[in-house]
Amino acid sequence: MALTDETIELDALRRPSSSLEEESGIQNSIGDNGTEDHHLLPYRFPKNSNMEQRFNSLTALEILRETIRILRFNPSGFLVIAALLICPVSTILLSNAFVDQSVVGKLSFRFRLVAEASGLPKSNLTKLVCGKLSESVLSLTFCFPFLITLWLFGKAAIVHSVAGTYAGKKLTIAKFVAMIRKIWKRVMLTYIWVCIAIIGCIAVFLLLLVNVVNVAVSTGICSNCAIYAVLGLGVIFSVLFAHTLIICNLANVISILEDCRGSAALFRSMHLIKGRTQVGLMIILGTAIGTAFVESLYEYRVKSLNYGDVYSRIWEGPLLIIMYTFVVLIDAMMSCIFYFTCKCSSLESFDSHSLLEHTASFSGSMEQTNANDSSPSKLLVGS
Repeated sequence: MALTDETIELDALRRPSSSLEEESGIQNSIGDNGTEDHHLLPYRFPKNSNMEQRFNSLTALEILRETIRILRFNPSGFLVIAALLICPVSTILLSNAFVDQSVVGKLSFRFRLVAEASGLPKSNLTKLVCGKLSESVLSLTFCFPFLITLWLFGKAAIVHSVAGTYAGKKLTIAKFVAMIRKIWKRVMLTYIWVCIAIIGCIAVFLLLLVNVVNVAVSTGICSNCAIYAVLGLGVIFSVLFAHTLIICNLANVISILEDCRGSAALFRSMHLIKGRTQVGLMIILGTAIGTAFVESLYEYRVKSLNYGDVYSRIWEGPLLIIMYTFVVLIDAMMSCIFYFTCKCSSLESFDSHSLLEHTASFSGSMEQTNANDSSPSKLLVGS
């Protein structure tokens, strides 16, 4: 016997919110014609919670809790996206599969020559920094084609799925393809601007570092004072670099959910984070600690020749790659929710339905794109 949409909705209202979370909130509405209408039951907020007040006052820990709730609401969908789009790039980044260590050694030697010519002292720290810098440069250079395709498409699918969860929409393969066709230009352009901003920030820091060292050497300042000056410059750079990462992460989300690209997305991101910088810093700090922890474990447990045996690396390597992928997944989901909190706090007038209307209209635009596609599609999210 066929059930109508109204019957399913009334049945959903009778059930408690906890039961919806336990069942991942996934339902396929069955119409009178027997065809499946791939929709999610609308995401249910905790009782006695106003959406505007809730999003406007979310801290970093509460954003993490909201992320876990959404992940429990539709676990299979997000895990499929992470496995198909994020995990391959994570494997390449951690293993440095395309990086030749001989090339790393040559580039590190050239960096050391440049550092010594700029006045930096010869030390093990300089050698270590040059080695890590050369390895990172080569790894990101060879991985750039994957970062600008699979990595970006995976984050776009994650962000769209989070937005669709609030609107009660599922992401199918057809919708995913239509979304990529619609937004890939602005997402890639924004990512290129993000890379330019990050590289520019690092270049300015290195230039200032060289100038500070040269001034200290030329004026004969004691070594302790020079070290304190470099440490102070490092602290200032860390804060500015963290702000840059917040702006860049939010700009990527903006380019996915709004018709905004490139430098305009960066400026809009700067406008949205006003008053929410501390929350963004906590998110960036948590992500940085998580990724650095996994990278260090992979370096020591898998890539190090002096540790363990072959059999331990066979299962430890994939496990650490899965952990790294999960950190990236959580970071992308938290960035999307952080975007909604910034949007709520920046708007002068915001009612409780504005967020749902925004996500519903975004998902609706994808449905209009596929209105002429009558062939059934397999689910990519919530399957």
